[in-house]
Amino acid sequence: MKLASLKAGRDGQLLVVSNDLDRGVAAYGIAQSLQEALDDWSNMAPRIAEVAENLATGKAPGAFDLDPDDLASPLPRAYQWADGSAYVNHVELVRRARGVEMPASFWSDPLMYQGGSDSFLGPYDPITAVSEDWGIDFEAEVAVIVDDVPMGVSVEDAGQHVQLLMLVNDVSLRGLIPDELGKGFGFFHGKPSTAFSPVAVTPDELGDAWDGCRLHLPIYCDLNGEPFGRANAGVDMTFDFPTLIAHAAKTRSLCAGTIIGSGTVSNKQDDGHGSALADGGVGYSCLAELRMLETIQEGAPKTPFMSFGDHIHIEMPDKDGNTIFGAIDQEVVPCDGA
Repeated sequence: MKLASLKAGRDGQLLVVSNDLDRGVAAYGIAQSLQEALDDWSNMAPRIAEVAENLATGKAPGAFDLDPDDLASPLPRAYQWADGSAYVNHVELVRRARGVEMPASFWSDPLMYQGGSDSFLGPYDPITAVSEDWGIDFEAEVAVIVDDVPMGVSVEDAGQHVQLLMLVNDVSLRGLIPDELGKGFGFFHGKPSTAFSPVAVTPDELGDAWDGCRLHLPIYCDLNGEPFGRANAGVDMTFDFPTLIAHAAKTRSLCAGTIIGSGTVSNKQDDGHGSALADGGVGYSCLAELRMLETIQEGAPKTPFMSFGDHIHIEMPDKDGNTIFGAIDQEVVPCDGA
């Protein structure tokens, strides 16, 4: 199944979406919102699947042509959004650029932050900021939505709680992050509202690209219309999703609708740092990573962060080139009054 949320109130109107993302139909009589469906997923999912089958065969009453501008993130808000840093290459580059050693524990114990989940951006909503000096950056990631997860769940059992997957733009304000981290209390200002892909999909939609732990497909990032990144989400993922879920549930239970992110998709490639598409590499899933590499190689970054008017497009095609989740397509704009 492919599910979306029409912009309607705080929690949206749950839509069942056709495989090509062209058509949608409300899940009337089943669930008003995706969160409502997730709260009783074992009973709701089979009923929603029937709607999806009717939509696929042209038998769904009330089906309509879908406009991605009308869509919120699949969960317009969530009880919890916890983002990992599963691609340790990304963390290693960040710390090397700052001249800081990476503790050995980073290879065995996941790093995770708790993001703001009260109001997500829609996939076509603009990224707003007061100042370009804040260091506006995108971060292309994969995320899973889980059902109820008990505290202390094992890695072996954690994977069965994955019910939906989607793409992420974990917007970061790099200029604000160092001072926040320096205080030793984690992100807040440096991590504004996150955007998710137009649709969330059930694992069966992904075929053999999803192995129950990792999604083995490249995530496409185009910056201002130019290819920027094609890193494979299944490569160099030190901590898979069951490990991230178990880590998040170490000291608490996770309620249905909790979102767990992978962190910025990052491939080491042949030289151990990654390289640009123009140089034969797979590129990058954020600007900071390229700037880190420039710092390591040249002593200072030369690539700027995003400016007002800049545009980021994030998407993941299947092996046949068909979009799976739809696109996150955002422009950076000044906040009103900025």
